[in-house]
Amino acid sequence: MILNYINIFIYQLKHNKLFSTLNILGLSIGIAGLIFALLYWNDEHSYNKWNPEKDNVYQVLVQLSDMPAVAENSVRLKAYLENDPNVENIVYADNWYKKDKITYKGKKETVNKIINVESDFFSLFPFKIIHGNAASALKDGSSIAISEDISKRVFGNENPIGKQINCLSAMFTVRAVYRVPDNSSIMPNVVMNNMKDLVDINKNRGLFVLKILLKIKDPSKIDVTKIMLEKVYYDEIIVKSSKEAGMTPAEMEKKIGHFKIFLEPLSDARLHSIADGYPEGRGNYQFLWIMAGLSVLILILSIVNYINMATANAIKRAKEVGVRKILGASKNDIVLQFIFETVLICSFSILLALVIVELTLPYYNNFLDKNLMIIGSQFYLQLILIFILTILTAGIFPALYVSNFETIKVLKGNFERSKNGIWLRNGMLIFQFAIAAFFIIGSNIVYEQIQYLTNKDLGFKGSQVLAVSLNFPSSYYEGDEIGKKIFSRYTAIKEELSKIKGVDKVSTGLVSFDGNDTSLAPIWYKDELFKQKAIGLDYGMLDLMKIKIIKGRDFDKKIASDTTSSVLINETALKLMNIKDPINTEIRIGNQPMKIIGIVKDFNLLSPESAVLPMTFYHIKSLDMAGEINTVYIKLKSDNIQNTISSIEDFWKTKVDTEYPFQYDFVDKQYARTYETYTKQKNLFSLLNIVVILIALFGLFSLASYSIQRRMKEIAIRKTLGAETNTLLKELSKQYVFYCIIGFLTALFPVYYFLKKWLDNFAFRIEISVFPFILGFTILMVLTLLIVLSRAYAAAKTDVLKYLKYE
Repeated sequence: MILNYINIFIYQLKHNKLFSTLNILGLSIGIAGLIFALLYWNDEHSYNKWNPEKDNVYQVLVQLSDMPAVAENSVRLKAYLENDPNVENIVYADNWYKKDKITYKGKKETVNKIINVESDFFSLFPFKIIHGNAASALKDGSSIAISEDISKRVFGNENPIGKQINCLSAMFTVRAVYRVPDNSSIMPNVVMNNMKDLVDINKNRGLFVLKILLKIKDPSKIDVTKIMLEKVYYDEIIVKSSKEAGMTPAEMEKKIGHFKIFLEPLSDARLHSIADGYPEGRGNYQFLWIMAGLSVLILILSIVNYINMATANAIKRAKEVGVRKILGASKNDIVLQFIFETVLICSFSILLALVIVELTLPYYNNFLDKNLMIIGSQFYLQLILIFILTILTAGIFPALYVSNFETIKVLKGNFERSKNGIWLRNGMLIFQFAIAAFFIIGSNIVYEQIQYLTNKDLGFKGSQVLAVSLNFPSSYYEGDEIGKKIFSRYTAIKEELSKIKGVDKVSTGLVSFDGNDTSLAPIWYKDELFKQKAIGLDYGMLDLMKIKIIKGRDFDKKIASDTTSSVLINETALKLMNIKDPINTEIRIGNQPMKIIGIVKDFNLLSPESAVLPMTFYHIKSLDMAGEINTVYIKLKSDNIQNTISSIEDFWKTKVDTEYPFQYDFVDKQYARTYETYTKQKNLFSLLNIVVILIALFGLFSLASYSIQRRMKEIAIRKTLGAETNTLLKELSKQYVFYCIIGFLTALFPVYYFLKKWLDNFAFRIEISVFPFILGFTILMVLTLLIVLSRAYAAAKTDVLKYLKYE
């Protein structure tokens, strides 16, 4: 029986090559899209799953009133946490990843992911230990643990345990070599314990300084710890500050703000964190769901397309079914045969889908900046589930539809005049039109938004501006007057850069245009606290970035007070503090009195999701912040840019930094990456838009072909009676125009609702206009008419004798 089914299937393939190809191709595209979404979904959900402590490890995040939540906390919490019976381990950490060189016997290797943590780190992140042991890996300030990759790069095949290496200008003894088992929120190359001075409350009294990780005994009691930490902040900051200022705690809290603690489990860190607390960052949960949702929608469209073509094709096989029933085949036999054919088509489709995925996976990885691979039992189980669901949804209905044909009606030749099943095929065709309209309109709206962001006046001009990483030798950070030494060195570099042909301007600032720095500082005006972004700048930095000053003046080298007590503020800060006559008005940055000398036009440093922050600008020397300089900004002239960059690189490698590779970025491209995720969503929508249109056109082509084929005798009679070609074309295409309009109208509300929700992510956004809807309808209608009229025209030109010679 199986052999008979296979023979019938092969016969059908040979006699319906085009439609069989469209069926298999349509399903394979839908399945390939879902496989891509599954690979991404599995990768994002794999973070920290390997870690047996993931539900017991918590990160402490703190939020001061309307400031963004941050992972940095005060060292003052340590004593209280040590007395909490529910806290098993406390691990303080310095700023996550640092970059430096490892030196061993004259060999140097640059390492990007160095973390400085307390000794219990491996009890929270139990990486697989290859050499040494976790207990003693970080036992003191001279101990260091390195990854397996770094061990091979530095030591080759030597056992590194007990060997001494130089890192961050200090000597360390290698106590352990580890391997990170799988995706983790912390995936360092080097782990060291150099925290002794940092966790000393007498040496480190800052408010937001170190990260805190906790291992909790009972996660159900985590709220008790949260309440305790909020009380510590209240007592240690609000109450003590109020006593010093001679006011009530309530008055002080009103001025400083309210501290709120968030304790986030490691298991939620990747996709559900409220802050970029871990060094590997957060996944984009919205983008993940968009990918999954659109992929499922396309697979549904592919299945609907298959059902539509299968039920339409069933009419041509009606006599086959009738004859089989006369010869004794039961309804179950017919159902099994058609399900078996669906199994074969689905098998071919999945194999083709895997080929498509394998061939395009490098481009997909580049698109997501991932390293996804088709491996893992979880993926294959999901693939089997897709196979089963596709067969059940795509196979059972056509099989039941065909098995219910009435034998007598079929054998009499009257079946083709029956309207049985036509309503369902037309309904599914309308569904296909609706999905196609959703994607066409949606992709237009997404494109308009991304174009708006690309062309929007950001308030600064980052084109032809290089941001060059500046590293200073460790000796510059030793002893007294660190800021003075670094500023002097920076000034010398600036003067030499200015002499290079093609360089227009050079400056620096404690500012980044990559959207990652959301830190705010306390700014006081009339004894009221305002949280603002405080940015240290050198002379000419605002002019270099074409940032406008709308009132007052910029920092001036000729005015000595500009390097001690002058500030500029932006328009948002001016509105926030409600200063009516700002010039020469006094504010304070921390405890330092400063006078406003100018108002800067608003510009955005963060991603388009965020509104412009209130900003205060001071000269980099005035608050002794020159020691934080790590970037030089270089404005290039428009001619021979590549030659200029080459000259800068030569100078940098020989006169500035011989240890680290020359690294630079264009500021406009740096800022463009702040909305890179949305650009990817635009590209994804555009790609899926093409896929959806192709699948919908497959279905329309097949259905129109079968529908017109069924009416060929009617067409022949009309032509014999004198009907003109134009009249026939109009008659044959009008129903599809009607279905297209219904499908388009069906898509209007969903596309408006979901795209409006998507646009709500942006502080700067377009308003949805009528244009994308008009364009979407036009494209959909033109494509529909092209397909239908081409098939109708071919039918109208057919020789009528072919269909009437036996009448």
